[in-house]
Amino acid sequence: MLRKLVSRRTLAAVGGATALTAAGGYYFLNSGPAYTPSTKESRRPPQPWTPPSREQMLDALKASNNPAEEFDLLIVGGGATGAGVAVDAASRGLKVALVERDDFSSGTSSKSTKLVHGGVRYLQKAVMELDYEQYKLVREALHERKIFLQTAPYLSAMLPIMLPIYKYWQVPYYWAGCKMYDILAGKENMESSYLMSKGKALEAFPMLKQDGLVGALVYYDGQHNDSRMNMALIMTAVKQGAIVANHVEVTSLDKNGTEGKIQGARVRDALTGKEWNIRAKGVVNATGPFSDALLTMDNPAHTPIVQPSSGTHITLPNYYSPRTMGLLDPATSDGRVIFFLPWQGNTIAGTTDTPAEVTATPLPQEEEIRWILEEVRRYLSPDIKVRRGDVLSAWSGLRPLVRNPNAASTEGLVRNHMIHVSDSGLLTIAGGKWTTYRAMAEETVDKAIEVFALQPKRGCVTEQLRLVGSDGWSRNMFIGLVQRYGLETEVAKHLSENYGDCAWTVLSLAQPTGKTWPLHGIRLAPGYPFIEAEVRYAVRHEYAQTAIDVIARRCRLSFLNAQATLDALPRVLEIMAEELHWSAARTAAEAAAATAFLGSMGLQPGAVPRRNVGVVERVESALFGAGKGAGAVPQQIVYSRAQFAAGELDALQGAFGARKGDRQRLEVREAFDLVRGLPGFAGVRQKDFDYVLEEAGFKSSKDVDFDEFVEICAELREVLFAPAPEAKGKTERLRIPVEKSGGGV
Repeated sequence: MLRKLVSRRTLAAVGGATALTAAGGYYFLNSGPAYTPSTKESRRPPQPWTPPSREQMLDALKASNNPAEEFDLLIVGGGATGAGVAVDAASRGLKVALVERDDFSSGTSSKSTKLVHGGVRYLQKAVMELDYEQYKLVREALHERKIFLQTAPYLSAMLPIMLPIYKYWQVPYYWAGCKMYDILAGKENMESSYLMSKGKALEAFPMLKQDGLVGALVYYDGQHNDSRMNMALIMTAVKQGAIVANHVEVTSLDKNGTEGKIQGARVRDALTGKEWNIRAKGVVNATGPFSDALLTMDNPAHTPIVQPSSGTHITLPNYYSPRTMGLLDPATSDGRVIFFLPWQGNTIAGTTDTPAEVTATPLPQEEEIRWILEEVRRYLSPDIKVRRGDVLSAWSGLRPLVRNPNAASTEGLVRNHMIHVSDSGLLTIAGGKWTTYRAMAEETVDKAIEVFALQPKRGCVTEQLRLVGSDGWSRNMFIGLVQRYGLETEVAKHLSENYGDCAWTVLSLAQPTGKTWPLHGIRLAPGYPFIEAEVRYAVRHEYAQTAIDVIARRCRLSFLNAQATLDALPRVLEIMAEELHWSAARTAAEAAAATAFLGSMGLQPGAVPRRNVGVVERVESALFGAGKGAGAVPQQIVYSRAQFAAGELDALQGAFGARKGDRQRLEVREAFDLVRGLPGFAGVRQKDFDYVLEEAGFKSSKDVDFDEFVEICAELREVLFAPAPEAKGKTERLRIPVEKSGGGV
């Protein structure tokens, strides 16, 4: 017996098993995300870098009329695609100019779902339809996801996303799909997906509805701050030698007289009205949903290629989701996909897909906001009341689905992105998504070098090129900020994760608070980590020219809380007026424009700052030493009785008591009639009343008591004060194409 146990075959088997176990253990211990280390050994702040001023940039653009100063490429569009092309071309040694009609990232690039994803749904379609093109898209996106997280590590991070499972047969289905997703990522995978029991799922996501819950599957994708990422790309392009200018619009394309080839463009500064020509060997159209405008400018007979649809997102308070895990509903009530993600301290939910016209500021439709809330309600515990009044912000971005003009008319929309060169030499890059911006840019610059016969000094280096703010950043950098400047930890983390090593420069502009703690970092809005120094930094170092540039793209307050942004607006205007030497008239115009913009971000109609003065009055006070008082302003998020003054509650109680008589409760039908007769509630429709009953959890109730009646009235007041949907008939809802699910550029 002993001889059999110590035989050569047994020892070989034991040795092989031991080696295999050791190898597996080594792989497991060394797997997972590799956090990119700082490239600077010193803990001292890096040397500050001050980019050229906007005036210097405009002078450089005007100088291109001299043949010796001609640009290799003029890029039109300062979103993710245009900025990515600028970084790629400038880092190859080409002479690059970029102009943007509005502000960098003012369009779709700041209104995405904030995901850096390979595309679980793409993979599902590739397998179910045996679609090799979809498979290639997943492989490319997973590769680009890894590069994305390495080149700007402070702006992007991995995020576990939960797929709740309510049917047992879905367990092996989802598990196999997510494991295939992991395998396709290979060594570039973040973390392996895993299955959770019902108990563990509720422990990780306690807000989840537990009735019928079987378990959950968790997979990993990336998340980022889209407009801050866009700014990092712009500033990296500038550091590589590109000339960039926002608020500069192309008014016409300049063509030579013999061949009709484009040799530049005429542009207009939207801030001053001045016009001039820019000469370039090639022009790149990277205007996203507005691609057809430039193509039509090139050729009036152009057939539109963009089929835009709007995607609406909403922002909810942070108690709606855990801080470290998102949720994906792969099949909503009408077949669409919806994400429910923690972001910048709050929770965002979206997206929808509705046909839309190309406009500079698409408005979120009330019907779409309610649909998102209904879907969120389906997945959350019944004891969580999902209310319309909890929507802190809402925005809509255009999703530019494109057709390839070279394809036959019967062919469908392109799955990823499309590059097209017109007869006159206009190079258009359209479609795609945030995750693959770098690959799109590389392909575009390769095509430009071929078409325009450019001579770069080197090949593409963007796989290794780290963006501005990355070199001196580490995950522990915020500790140094706290120790040097006496910041609150929340503020220090915010600055570290949004500016990277440029946070040191931001804080060099910070004023003392005058308190024992914190010593620096005066907040713009209570409850949010944005500080006043960020406004000065945006003006001096990031080309912010308007109040909207700051509140929407440089700091993300308007995406997190529209009312809090309105509250902070007076101080933002004060700082910008000081930095840019605005007149009182310009400051008042900026206040009006910013307030109107917040209306497109879900601000309630008629809202005013929750301070004792209005926006214009506060600015006038700062400029001239005189201010005007204003009355008390209601809060944005309120809870039941907090919506009513004492006199209003007495009136409600009197009306309720008179209607119910000797009864303890009032029938729901009678409650609706009573509400319709109350002052301020005459416009309540049966549809609104039914919606509120479901929202408040009274849908199955036959009668209500006084407290429940007050709650219904409070909810109705929120609904009545919400922006009214446009009267265009029934909104057409589309099922989001797999190619665009999760948001894209």
